[in-house]
Amino acid sequence: MASVSDRDERGASATRLLAVGVAAIVVSLLIMIVACINGPSVSVPSLTHPAAGPPWWHPLHLRPSVVLLSLWAAAVLAVAGVAAGLVAVSRGARSPVRPLLAGVFLVIAIFTVLPPGGSTDAVSYGIDGAMVVAGHSPYVMTPNEFLATGAQIARNSPKTWENSLSDYGPLATASEWAAAELGGGSMARITFWLKLWTALAFGAVVLLLDWLGKPDPAMRWRAHLLWSANPLLLWEIVASGHIDGIAVAFGLAGIVVLRVSRPGADPRPGRALACGLLIGAAIAIKAPFALFALGAAWALRRHLAAASALAVGCLLALAPPYLVAGRPAITVLFHRGNQVTWDNLYQVFWRPLGYTTYQPAHLVEVAAAATVIVAVITCLRLPPRAPLLPAVTPSLALSLAWVFMWPFQRPWYDVMIIALLVLYPASRLDWVVLIRLGFAAVTYMDAIGLPQGRLLSLQMFEGEWITSTARLLTVAALLWLCLSGHWGWRSRPAESAVTEPALQPLT
Repeated sequence: MASVSDRDERGASATRLLAVGVAAIVVSLLIMIVACINGPSVSVPSLTHPAAGPPWWHPLHLRPSVVLLSLWAAAVLAVAGVAAGLVAVSRGARSPVRPLLAGVFLVIAIFTVLPPGGSTDAVSYGIDGAMVVAGHSPYVMTPNEFLATGAQIARNSPKTWENSLSDYGPLATASEWAAAELGGGSMARITFWLKLWTALAFGAVVLLLDWLGKPDPAMRWRAHLLWSANPLLLWEIVASGHIDGIAVAFGLAGIVVLRVSRPGADPRPGRALACGLLIGAAIAIKAPFALFALGAAWALRRHLAAASALAVGCLLALAPPYLVAGRPAITVLFHRGNQVTWDNLYQVFWRPLGYTTYQPAHLVEVAAAATVIVAVITCLRLPPRAPLLPAVTPSLALSLAWVFMWPFQRPWYDVMIIALLVLYPASRLDWVVLIRLGFAAVTYMDAIGLPQGRLLSLQMFEGEWITSTARLLTVAALLWLCLSGHWGWRSRPAESAVTEPALQPLT
């Protein structure tokens, strides 16, 4: 039996490791903040300073290589910091959470008032919102067509999407319209409002996870390391302003609402109705969150009343916004050929298997079949270790299959996995998801196309081969975990992972 002094030493060692992890996270975030403060660059889209108010920035005249390579280093530090923190927590490190939360909300506030970093998607959202303000529909008009009407704000359109229709749901379009109304003719101001909506949603998830994890300090710290203080998520969601942050807030709330008082208990139809309303709202923002609805439906398959209430809730949430948006909002989901540019898919793992960037022969068919196969494997082999939240496991299984296998992916799509993963016991799956996110984030640290040269060649090599190979290996790791069952659980049994006292206020 270990002596008291040995246990104290191990506890002190774990606390030191947690401190090292937090330090790496802080340095990573500081690099990201400086990149945004620097303003328009290789990682921040070109914007004009608004007359007053946010977003704010000050040109530091950093070279593209300095910005991009620094952000790559920030991504490496982020993965290392989160990993060190997870190991420390698994070894018993327990530090006060409030200082961490204070730091997280400070970073969220800073990113919100800075220009978007790492992506031009917020600019695309802003153009779609401006279309609605002008009386047009982003489901039938492209940014180039909008520009032809004399709308100069459409000059900001990223080239990748200038001839594309919006494939987001009508609630996403409503948030874009609100931002455009408030931002007026300033694209910078519009992106600020868009980022504010996303920041509020991200912060709401932070508070929800903190509340759920209070009875279990290990679960609480793990949730904040994987979500709240994860620099990669703060960069991809809050700093970039991606709409996925809003969708996952609704989707996760729906999964949490659908809880039971004890393992095996019958779910209440009222909760199922609320679950349907929330997940339906998530789907009306971004269609892939229908996987959450499928997961919830599977959890309720033996409960006819609750399953019916779930379906009614989804219908009530989806019907009004789609009726307002009209048929184009639905048909555009089935005609993504004008949105998906296959030469933009170099980051997926299919290239090492022979599916080259410019010759994706039968890629869609092969990917669809592979996604279904992996979905069946994960649904059958992912253990149901969150019995008080019955929709977590099936929703996580389906999300893993889609995010890991479908060729058109971006690192910010991973939020639908991570938001569920933090409600699931710690295991080797944490490492697979974290490593995959880290490599993907490195590929997407730039917001604009790089000029021809060594830096572009380096980035293309990293995306086409290093990240692609890493994603292929993480798929293999996921399948190995499912088929072997060697999950390496590091948490207590799931019955105590999410305890009733933490959930009681929901009743």
